[in-house]
Amino acid sequence: MISLKSPREIEQMDKAGDFLASIHIGLRDIIKPGIDMWDIEEYVRKRCKEENFLPLQIGVDGEIQDYPYATCCSLNDEVAHAFPRHQTLKDGDLIKVDMVLGMASDDLDVSKLDFNNVQDMKKYTESFRGGIADSCWAYAVGTPSEEVKNLMDVTKESLYRGIEQARVGNRMGDIGSAIQEYAEAHGYGVVRDLVGHGVGPTMHEEPMVPHYGVKGKGLRLREGMVLTIEPMINTGTYEIDTDFKTGWAHKTLDGGLSCQYEHQFVITKDGPVILTSQGEEGTY
Repeated sequence: MISLKSPREIEQMDKAGDFLASIHIGLRDIIKPGIDMWDIEEYVRKRCKEENFLPLQIGVDGEIQDYPYATCCSLNDEVAHAFPRHQTLKDGDLIKVDMVLGMASDDLDVSKLDFNNVQDMKKYTESFRGGIADSCWAYAVGTPSEEVKNLMDVTKESLYRGIEQARVGNRMGDIGSAIQEYAEAHGYGVVRDLVGHGVGPTMHEEPMVPHYGVKGKGLRLREGMVLTIEPMINTGTYEIDTDFKTGWAHKTLDGGLSCQYEHQFVITKDGPVILTSQGEEGTY
């Protein structure tokens, strides 16, 4: 069922979005050649404990194992949902950091929770209802190659072209076609197997938001919908594979690079309003 969000729900998600955006801004100074990828996970955990936010990805059900971390850290040919790990980032790497955070109630002290105890964390993350924010951002480690820079530029522009189509009266296909046409015009592949989605009261709600489609087709968009658009754009084929050891990490089928940017936004009568904004839109 698709729910239209109340002003109170949107306000809560906006507050959560501001916090999540501040984490992405902080990561700009942390992500550099020579750091351990695990430092990203530690930074997010620290901020959540300090400011009483739940990392809602911990405990998400998986076919092989439940997701055990606060972030997804997908490197180079990893498309999405890869685990943060002890691995040194090198100059020229492309890393995508994705997270879903929830603004905890005053009667829950997140600083007291053991984020390493996945089963215990599920008690809180599965039952969470409130201000949710979901955003992924791509970071070039050190100096990017032209290949990495061009892929990042096209992926970010694809994101904003999709958001621009999220207007009352438009259809879901208008979002997907805007992304697909722009990315494919630059010779890139648009991932089909993973899509955007509604947000609230939980992190993954109807409707699904494909990043490909036919203009003028699909669900009619309405005021009060809160959605994510999160295009995953590959330098080669759009096809991806899954790590069957964990059931989580997805990689490009041909070993090419993949990039992703994601914003969460609400559709208003005056157009889309981004809830996870990091600053000047189109730049951050």
